[in-house]
Amino acid sequence: MAATLAASLPAPQAAPTPAAPTYAAIPASMSKIIDTEGEIPITSVQLDGLVVSKIIKHSRDSPAHHISSSSSVAYGLLLGLDFDGTLEISNCFAMPHSSDEEERTGKAAARYQTSMLRSLREVHADDSIVGFYQSTTLGAFFSQTLVESLATQREKLRRGGVVVVHDISQTARGNAAFRAFRLTPTFLEAHKAGKFSTQSLIDHRLTFSSILEEVPVVVRTSALLNAFLGTLAEPSADALVNAGEFPVPTLAVPPSSLPPSFAPLDLEAPHYLTSNLERIVEGLDDYKNEENNLGYLSRQIAREKARADTYVQKRRDENATRVAAGLAPLPEEDVARLFKVPPEPSRLESMLLLGQVDSYARTLEGLASSQVVKTFATRI
Repeated sequence: MAATLAASLPAPQAAPTPAAPTYAAIPASMSKIIDTEGEIPITSVQLDGLVVSKIIKHSRDSPAHHISSSSSVAYGLLLGLDFDGTLEISNCFAMPHSSDEEERTGKAAARYQTSMLRSLREVHADDSIVGFYQSTTLGAFFSQTLVESLATQREKLRRGGVVVVHDISQTARGNAAFRAFRLTPTFLEAHKAGKFSTQSLIDHRLTFSSILEEVPVVVRTSALLNAFLGTLAEPSADALVNAGEFPVPTLAVPPSSLPPSFAPLDLEAPHYLTSNLERIVEGLDDYKNEENNLGYLSRQIAREKARADTYVQKRRDENATRVAAGLAPLPEEDVARLFKVPPEPSRLESMLLLGQVDSYARTLEGLASSQVVKTFATRI
């Protein structure tokens, strides 16, 4: 009976075999994004319009803008992230101005930085430091403080950090000049060794032009801002109404919300040229003083080495005489203990001074060339 009932029951159906999961291939663009090792090099720097406005305002309102000394700069930190080879800078904040550059790395600045980052984190804003910015005048920004700051960020930040330089003098003439730089691998090798002697510069082929490498800068603005700027360039509604139903053709440009500006055609104020020449002369004087100091230290090192070599040769001759006479030679003494030969001085400061002079000269070249063109145009 049981066998008959069992035979009448339907046969149990086997569970369906689950299909093997299929995985879509990761696109090439996404494969670059998923980069845990950070091996994608930074090829460009993208500045948000808000960042540009903040840097310009800070540079204009900073006490450094009213100080003639080139060592006084407006300084701040850049926040953002790197995406597929582009360093996107979405925010920034200014650091407190200090007349002493060493105080900028003190405890007060560290506490202020920590407080600002904590506040940004509370409002879910970008709080990842990717570099810093600083203002400059007449295009000269080479300084040992800048190089040391970049080298420090190279060790702490994932992307090594960049510096965005804003030229105040260019902004005063209506040109918002922004340039981004980072340290070159050859300079980082020399800095890691901690030696900038003559032989080290020759081995690494270092000059003032190979300390920093420039990264292209792109300014990103929102679509609403682009639309607003487009409306400013369009003819105003009053001009179109006054033109009537059948406007008369004319060569006159219809008035717009922004009146035309002929400021680019004005001759540059002469104080830019004279100020630039004064900076070049000051830079050459500083370089000459630095070279004189290096020359004095080199002569001092040469004198100490000559004294040590003379002492060693005299001891060798004396020992040879004693051996010939059948006497025991005198023991060899530690020459480094008897003669304090100073190490070779660093030539980094002289290279940076040359970079300053080169920047001033390039700025003067641009100002003089535009001045010549405008002067020639007025005579036509």
